Amino acid sequence: MLDNALRKAAAVWIRPDGHEPRLVWALWRDGAVLVAVGGTEQAVPGLADGVTCTVTVRSPTTHSHLVDATATARGTELDDEAAAALRAARLNARPEWESVYRLEFA
Repeated sequence: MLDNALRKAAAVWIRPDGHEPRLVWALWRDGAVLVAVGGTEQAVPGLADGVTCTVTVRSPTTHSHLVDATATARGTELDDEAAAALRAARLNARPEWESVYRLEFA
């Protein structure tokens, strides 16, 4: 169920341990969620390499709760293809980020 929900979600709620949940845009790619932060992108207090997060997915049509899952954030460098996919998924005309985290599920 998690895989299907994340394939359809353009945004998810993430709650890094010890912080409040934040609604963030995200991209499902290669079995993990990519989240860009900083620069012209969203701020997510507490998101850092190695931090455990709760990821909540809601239905894109009804906004009802679909699933909660635990993930570990890993700072990542993107190859050109992944960076292009991340930029294409954004509504910002020229998204620029400081960091990208890959939320990996156990």
